[in-house]
Amino acid sequence: MAVGETYLVKWELIVEEYQRFDCHPEEAADEAKCKARGCIWKPSHMERVPWCFYPEDYGYITTATTNTSSGMTVDISQNKKYRNSGRAGSPDIDKLRVEIRYHSSDMLQFKIWDPATDRYEVPVPLTVPATPETNESKRLYKVLITNNPFGIQVVRKTTGNVIWDSSVPGFTFSDMFIQVSTRLASEYVYGFGETEHPTYKHNLNYHTWGMFSKDQPPGYKMNCYGVHPFYMGLESTGEAHDVTFQPTPAITYRTLGGILDFYMVLGPTPEKVVEEYTALIGRPVLPAYWSLGFQLCRYGYANDQEIADLYRDMRKAGIPYDVQYADIDYMDRQLDFVLDPEFKNLPTLVDNMRREGMRFIFILDPAISGNETDYYPAFVRGKAEDVFIKWPKDLSDDIVWGKVWPDYPNVTVNESLDWDSQVEQYRAYTAFPDFFRNKTAAWWRQEIQDFYDNITKFDGLWIDMNEPASFVHGTVGGKCLGNPLLENPPYMPPLESKQRGLNHKTLCMNSEQILSDGKRVRHYDVHNLYGWSHTKPTYDALLHVTNKRGIVVTRSTYPSSGRWAGHWLGDNNASWDQLYKSIIGMMEFSLFGIPYTGADICGFFNKADYEMCLRWMQLGAFYPYSRNHNGKGNERQDPVAWDAYFAKASQDVLNIRYTLLPYLYTLMFEAHTKGSTVVRPLLHDRKNPLGLIVALDDGGTAQGSFFWDDGEGIDTVQKKQYLLTSFKAQSKTLTSQVLHNGLLADDQLILGVVKVWGAGSVKITGVTLTDDTGTHPLTPEHNTETE
Repeated sequence: MAVGETYLVKWELIVEEYQRFDCHPEEAADEAKCKARGCIWKPSHMERVPWCFYPEDYGYITTATTNTSSGMTVDISQNKKYRNSGRAGSPDIDKLRVEIRYHSSDMLQFKIWDPATDRYEVPVPLTVPATPETNESKRLYKVLITNNPFGIQVVRKTTGNVIWDSSVPGFTFSDMFIQVSTRLASEYVYGFGETEHPTYKHNLNYHTWGMFSKDQPPGYKMNCYGVHPFYMGLESTGEAHDVTFQPTPAITYRTLGGILDFYMVLGPTPEKVVEEYTALIGRPVLPAYWSLGFQLCRYGYANDQEIADLYRDMRKAGIPYDVQYADIDYMDRQLDFVLDPEFKNLPTLVDNMRREGMRFIFILDPAISGNETDYYPAFVRGKAEDVFIKWPKDLSDDIVWGKVWPDYPNVTVNESLDWDSQVEQYRAYTAFPDFFRNKTAAWWRQEIQDFYDNITKFDGLWIDMNEPASFVHGTVGGKCLGNPLLENPPYMPPLESKQRGLNHKTLCMNSEQILSDGKRVRHYDVHNLYGWSHTKPTYDALLHVTNKRGIVVTRSTYPSSGRWAGHWLGDNNASWDQLYKSIIGMMEFSLFGIPYTGADICGFFNKADYEMCLRWMQLGAFYPYSRNHNGKGNERQDPVAWDAYFAKASQDVLNIRYTLLPYLYTLMFEAHTKGSTVVRPLLHDRKNPLGLIVALDDGGTAQGSFFWDDGEGIDTVQKKQYLLTSFKAQSKTLTSQVLHNGLLADDQLILGVVKVWGAGSVKITGVTLTDDTGTHPLTPEHNTETE
């Protein structure tokens, strides 16, 4: 008994420790700072558990609730016991409005905002039902409101599972810091991007992942090129829903402004969640069939002859290969739409390759050089159309200058210098197009049209550096105008640039952009959407100038980017860990509605190892987007760069890929029309039917048994958590008997196709199925080779 009591006390302590919601996520928390926020300071012996956490009643209190058949409206006020969130420059907002909308039987929305002040909302068009679901009996969910602290609970009616529960302490809504936490239905959580995750299922032991678009190659806890605040939670019953992890299990969202606007879909299966999510944000684009073929690229081609030689050698080796790229090498001083003299014969080469059935894709970066001594149409026409991001008129009204790839005119770059010296001495000032403006889209399309008509043909476009990326911080000279809190906010997320501010390697946050409706917004508000705003005009331009579907591949993405483009997983390393993490990345982007995805095969940075590259070619042959690509200064790693064995192995595995292209194309069609995934984990297919083969002996009899459990549980036999079934065939009758069934609901199986072998040449003319519900006729299919 004493042992049992000790264990019980320890268990209660662990639960208490793991239900702490972090009140001081910033570094350098101490007792004084903690208590200044009205929070509780209690050191913990457990790793990662916060020492500063919220009191149980910290947050807001419900003051009024109005219910309708299509939702509810709730007014809430801050608990007066805790007036200060403790962040200078970010005053708390006392009164908030909450609106809950029952959009359909499987989707709801809840939105929290300041009704007294107009705050920025993301301009992503969403497809919601024209009329809400007002029939309560048809809804898969019910919504409950808790009053103190205020919280929203969403309950799945079929199981009673609470799949969202924000009635926990710590809800904060201030000018530049908003935070909301929710308990989760289980510890099975997937999604959130774009960051490199070591596992597909998230570790919930107080891990924090920053989401902010950056020119940041994949790396642990490094926020990368896009932002996808989407997760899928798998419930203990096997059903799923969408919308700093902690082991309660719980999740905390923190954002630096705007409003809170959540959409939740109920599934109930993982695959259904993705279908419902893409119905909301837009179905994925259907890529051109040829874009499913194998593709080659390299940053570092010296001239057009090197590409011609590669094309010749690939054809000679008989290696399937459909798409060739040109990286920024083809540009004169990395200027968009201008051909380098070393690639003067590239247009002819492209024409010849296309006549032979090949396709060609060129890279384009958004940043446009503004330091040209000669006439540079892209900049001159863009400036005349006023398409570039500027400072607000009350500050300067001048272009916000950055530096990206273009070089100054008439310079010879010394590549032996360190990177910062090269940027300072050789890189030109660049202007960034504001793709939210309709006239910018028109200007961009015209530049692409002129490139296609007057310089070289192409079949697809690859857009890069569109986070937007810059090689200087904020602007040339480094001084950002306006409110310094926009560059260094009161709360800085755990980004790799947290010591440098939000403008690290990108634009000043106080730059001004203009939405299509004429509203002026700070770059601070739309930064994460820059790549998203760049993608649709590029796709529209591609369709317009080529009059064919083609494909756009983009680096920076946001919810709904998949409507117009695919995505590669960025500038990865030539390392074994990047090989397997590419599988995780593809599965996550399938959740995000961007199924045309793959990683740079064999890696971008560093020299590729022979064995690793060969294995990566064999894996990458089954990526939806299959491209071998590496970086300047590294040795070639394409299939004909190694030896005859490597070339033959690549040929063999790519031949398998090409036999599967009709199937892959069909999967892309289903993603485009239904929103289903292309690369998916097994948990999405756990409901697939079980097939049964009955091999008759000469006497027309057969027997066997079947065992099934969850595949990984401990002591499932002892605990009787399994299925055992016997089968017997005789006298033209197959019978099955369930000897034991202790499976959980999410592990249950469905019997699908039954194949009977050994019937010989006798044609089976009729089949009936008899079960508890009666007798049902089935339609047989006859194959004399096997039946």
